[in-house]
Amino acid sequence: MAKAYWIARVDVRDAERYKDYVSTAKPAFERYGAKFLVRGGDTHVLEGGARARNVIIEFPSVADAKACYESPEYQAAVAIRQEVADADMIVVEGYEG
Repeated sequence: MAKAYWIARVDVRDAERYKDYVSTAKPAFERYGAKFLVRGGDTHVLEGGARARNVIIEFPSVADAKACYESPEYQAAVAIRQEVADADMIVVEGYEG
């Protein structure tokens, strides 16, 4: 079974309140086996534009990645995030070559 990845590009408008999103989301990430591969950090734009914060989270499977997003725990965090940040988020199935 291929792993899956959340890829999020985020512009945070309120850094202090964003911390509430992070702490609220943590139980969902723990429940669904999330592993952070990229969490902010320096960004070097090679082409196109970039948001201020980029995040890549690995999950055991697409089903786990989607279930995490749809979980009540994460949806509580989404409500906070949408108040304090603009984000593009996708789930991508990993490559097993």
